Amino acid sequence: MTENMTEMSHIRGLEAIPARDMPNRAPAPVDTWHPEHAGSIDIVIDVDGNWFHGGTPIRRPGLVALFASILRREPDGSFVLVTPVEKRTIKVADVPFVAVGILLDGKAADQVVTLTTNVGDEVTIDKDHPMRFATGAAAAGVSLPYVTIRRGLEARVARAVFPDLVDAGCVETYDGDRWFGLWSSGVFWPMMRADEAGA
Repeated sequence: MTENMTEMSHIRGLEAIPARDMPNRAPAPVDTWHPEHAGSIDIVIDVDGNWFHGGTPIRRPGLVALFASILRREPDGSFVLVTPVEKRTIKVADVPFVAVGILLDGKAADQVVTLTTNVGDEVTIDKDHPMRFATGAAAAGVSLPYVTIRRGLEARVARAVFPDLVDAGCVETYDGDRWFGLWSSGVFWPMMRADEAGA
């Protein structure tokens, strides 16, 4: 059997999901699917956004994209793969995606920042896709930027991309104090107080 194809046999209903647009496929309408929970499946997303099954890397980009398109975060914070007929819990070490590319358009308050994830999602930082800073599993004590991709699923901005965010930043008065941060889509996203940033 083709490498990693065995994962598909463990998730009922997967064969009914159209295979279009892989690896840059559109997300499935998982919020409209309410199947029974069928337990866990041994799929793990590590802190770098790599997918594993049974400890073995899933190397087929199309299969990773298919799984990513049916991923949902539950109200209790768990992550599940959902089809019309069942859902299975998986493990996520930090967040499921990593922002590995950045596109900057415009300057200062007119700037728009678009990120590309490791599974091909493109998202613009805006009110519907906010950016936050937090110390996550991959942060090693440093506060790192996270951006909402969809339905509560987030991407952590890769360390290689972070300098581009900093270069696009500026100092503004925010919440009564001077902050260093980033403009995108008409919203100022504070990163750190200006005095802490040395600005």
